[in-house]
Parts: sequence; structure tokens; C-alpha cells
Amino acid sequence: MAGKTEQNDLRMLIESSIPLISIETHEEKRATVILKNATKPLKKWLFSWSITQGLKRLDLSTSLDPLPHTDSPEAVLKHISKADKPCVFILYDFHPWLDDDPQIIRQLREIALGYHKFGHTIILISHTLKMPAELKSITAVFEMQLPSKKQLENLIREEANNWSKSNSNHKVTTERKTLDLLISNLSGLTFHDARTLIKNIIYDDGAITEDELPEVNEAKFKLLEQDGVLTFEFETAKFSEVGGLNNLKRWLSQRQPVFHRLTGTEELDRPKGMMLVGVQGGGKSLAAKAVAGMWNVPLLRLDFGSLYNKYHGETEKNLRQSLKLAELMSPCILWMDEIEKGLATSDSDGGTSQRVLGTLLTWMAENDHAVFIVMTSNDINRLPPELIRKGRLDEIFFVDLPCEETRKEIFLIHLNKRNYQAENFDLHKLADQSHGFSGSEIEQAVVASLYSALAESVTLNTEILLKELNRTQPLSVVMSERIIQLRSWAKGRTVIAN
Repeated sequence: MAGKTEQNDLRMLIESSIPLISIETHEEKRATVILKNATKPLKKWLFSWSITQGLKRLDLSTSLDPLPHTDSPEAVLKHISKADKPCVFILYDFHPWLDDDPQIIRQLREIALGYHKFGHTIILISHTLKMPAELKSITAVFEMQLPSKKQLENLIREEANNWSKSNSNHKVTTERKTLDLLISNLSGLTFHDARTLIKNIIYDDGAITEDELPEVNEAKFKLLEQDGVLTFEFETAKFSEVGGLNNLKRWLSQRQPVFHRLTGTEELDRPKGMMLVGVQGGGKSLAAKAVAGMWNVPLLRLDFGSLYNKYHGETEKNLRQSLKLAELMSPCILWMDEIEKGLATSDSDGGTSQRVLGTLLTWMAENDHAVFIVMTSNDINRLPPELIRKGRLDEIFFVDLPCEETRKEIFLIHLNKRNYQAENFDLHKLADQSHGFSGSEIEQAVVASLYSALAESVTLNTEILLKELNRTQPLSVVMSERIIQLRSWAKGRTVIAN
């Protein structure tokens, strides 16, 4: 599956008299195939080396035994330095000797500096390659291409045919919409990893269904994640689990086809993101999860607490790595929860928050991947104005305390969730008595009432729920002044989500 573009680019790199080429990849076999095809037109022999195999020819139709006494790094470099015919040498997993072996580094440097004499090209292939300073200026980095959407679809069809042949020619079942979503969700993976996930989803039951896509996204995240500060939120709520927020739901529904670049939407700008501000417990976090569930894409949560590092420059590096991972996971939702905790302007952190803000703003301006940002904030006054101005994000929504009708809906959701029939409860009375309660406070009232019912050895009923509501002082009472101030700020500046 090696693409001709990759072969041509690699051949041109070899022909450009660069002595060292590094290829950082997990796809060793595929990289070797590309190299074989790239070097065919060249007048150079092709060798490969590994510590287990030693040095052997790769460009012959018949396999030859490895050259004797070439299984150590010192021995193979000594052999290369004495070879008097221009050759291409692939060195597999050579990275351990590039870390702390000055003799090996010097040998490589001498071979590279003698390129004009023998014309040897050394290609280092490993899952990780950090070139020492002595070799960086004489090393070219070659990046393996990731599969295109067309190539991913060909992989799916290829594995579907393989499954069909092994199962009495039964066809793999799917829908075009689900197939398109799977192709989109596999983007960013290597050929090998994409094929692995495709096999997992097909060979399970001979079908590709929408219900299996979250598992594909989680597996993809595990393959890509490298000890970063992003977390994968596997359980993304459906909008049926969010009471109210009708304006927000309508807004998102209109933008879903454009985000996925469905037919007829190519000319429209892809939505960038939104900010949700409002009362604590009002449903901002649940809404962020629900967007991912509604749009059928993975939800990544950026934890600003884990982002910050005491070492200079590490915090910005953590952010850049997280944003890069989000790009590879696209299409996805990138949820930045309580963002004021990480981007509040302050002079007490040595300028770190300012640098983080600059990195984030630059990425937001340049990002052309299907990454939809959902920022949530409880205190927008602490956020820098350049982040919340129009153009950075598409809209700012204010999530207020639920109205009476929405409170009914929230009670209904949480009672049904715990297998209680709503008709057995007076939802009107419950909604009336829970005036000023947030969605999370209503949920906690239901949970506390269940404990009370268990203690009294009775079935949960309206009276127990009302008692619990009367015992609770909601946040709207405890912090009424602050909520009044927040509502005043939001009026005219935001769109009401409900």
C-alpha cells in the first residue's frame, strides 16, 4: 500500500546527497517496502541491519545470509565505513545508541561527513528517534503519510471481502452514513492501526454499526495517546439526558452536517466552537458531553490542572501535544472545562498563563481540522477578553437555572434513569417546589431521597422528594448576589441556551 508519492519523495531525498535520514514510525514493514521501491531506480545496493539479524542485502530476488560479524552497532558501522560502493543502509531500532554512546555517534558522523567519497546513505527506522545535536544538521526527517479517506475505505472493503470469504460469502452489513463516520473516525491512524481497528469491528459480528463507533474512538485514542493530559470521555450523554437548552440544541443541530462536511455543505465554514457560561451545576458539562453524543464523535477533555508543569516551557509543550492529539483524533469535540482556572490572566505564574493563552489562540486561528471546541466557565470575568471576542468561537451561550417546565423534564429524566414511572409522581408540584434549583441539585435531591426511602423501608414517592427539596438550600439562595451579577453580565452579551 506504499504510495507512489512517498516513494518519489524518499527517492529524491536519497538522491539529494543527504547522508542521514530518520524515519520515526511504528510501521517498519511498510517503511521497508517504500524504501525497496524507492531505491529500485538508483544505482545503490540496499542493505538492512538489526541487532538480531546483522547486515544483509534487501534488493535481491533471492535471500542471502547476513554478513558475518555485523550484528553489533560498532561492527556494522565499521563495515559501512569500509564499503567502497555507494549503498543505502537501513538501520532498525538504532535509537538506544543515539542517546548515550559517544563512540557510535562519532562513527555515524564520520560516515556522514565522508559522503562525498563513497556516497553512502544511512536510514534510521524506529518507533522513536531523537537525533543528537552532533547529527541534527546532517539528518533529514522523512514522515510517513497517513492513509487518505479513499485508502481507508479501500482498507475497509478489503477486510470486508476477507471476512466474507471466510464466512460462506456472507456480506458485511452497514449503512453508507455509518461507513462514512467510521472512515472519518479512523483518520489520523497509520495503515497498520487502522486495519487492526477495522478487523476488530468487522470480525466481531460481520457488521459495521453506529453503536460500535464509540469503541473505535476509544481504541484510537489509546493508540495515539502518549502520556498526555487529554482524557477520553467514553460515556457521552445523548441530548435526551439534558433537560432544556432548546436554543443550544437547535443551534448544534443546524451545524452538525457542516461539521461532518456532508454533501452540499462544502462551501460553508466549519463551526469552530462555543463557550458555555452560567451557574454552577446548570448543565454545562453535561451539555459538552451531549454535543459529542449528538454528533457521534469522540469527546476529549483537556485538564488544565494536569497541563501546568513546574518546569519552564513544559506547560506550553503539554498544550501543544494535546492540541496535536486532538487534530489526530478529528473529527472530535475538545472540551476545556472551567477554562478560567487555566487561562485567567495573572502575573503570579511567571507569565506561563500568558504563554499558554498565546499558544491556544495561535492554534485556534490556524486550525483547519474538524476539532470543535467546547469551553465551559463559571466565572467569565476572569477570562482574557481576546479569548472570548467574536471570531475566536462561534457563539457564547448562557446556561441559566432551569425554568419550571425544564425542571419537570429534569425530574422525569432522573426518575426514568432509576427505573421509576413518572406518572407515580406529581411532577408539577416537584417543579414548583424546586424553584431556584440547578439541574445537578435536582439530581442530588433525587439521590438523597432514595437513601431516605431506603432508610424508611418505603417506595420513593413525591412526599419524600418534597421533604428533601425543603431541606436543601440551593446555590441560587446561598450565592444569590453573585448569580444576579452573572445574569446581568450575560444579558445582551450572550445567547440564552434555554
